[in-house]
Amino acid sequence: MSNSLSTPPDTAPDGGWFLAQLKPNSFRIAERNLARQGFTTFCPMEKVEIRRHNKVTTTDRLLFPGYVLVALDIAAGQWRKVNGTVGVSRLVSFGGAPSAVPEGVVAQLQARCDAQGYLLPPQELQVGEEVLLKYGPFASMIAKIETIAPDRRIWVLMEIMGGTTRVGVSADQVRPVTP
Repeated sequence: MSNSLSTPPDTAPDGGWFLAQLKPNSFRIAERNLARQGFTTFCPMEKVEIRRHNKVTTTDRLLFPGYVLVALDIAAGQWRKVNGTVGVSRLVSFGGAPSAVPEGVVAQLQARCDAQGYLLPPQELQVGEEVLLKYGPFASMIAKIETIAPDRRIWVLMEIMGGTTRVGVSADQVRPVTP
């Protein structure tokens, strides 16, 4: 999957960003057809691990399944072209007119993604850092961060019953241990 993101992350297009609902399983078709018409699209993705038949594989997953962000100038009437694009069901509208995504939301999403549109791991925690588990079955235990996945899943190593155990936790479940 690729994003046809030609707008620098810190700038908003002239008309703004709009959310287009896609037809089922039509992400690639819609993205390709929108790009052919000259529209800039952005669809943040994340890499996820999936277990099938006792094998773990990494695959791409859309952050907002069934939707793509499209930059367009609504005053120029471009929204009708988007609604007529193969793979697009419709632009999300309220009151009969397409509704723009609030200013700054897409820029914040882009800032959290790399150049290909994949979510970056959280910056405040580092691999190898010791963290305190705030809640859950291992509350108040200290662990060491092994890896940080783009979906903000953190894999920590804990000393349990005389051995090291790998445990997956969410980013909000841990906090750095202060010296």
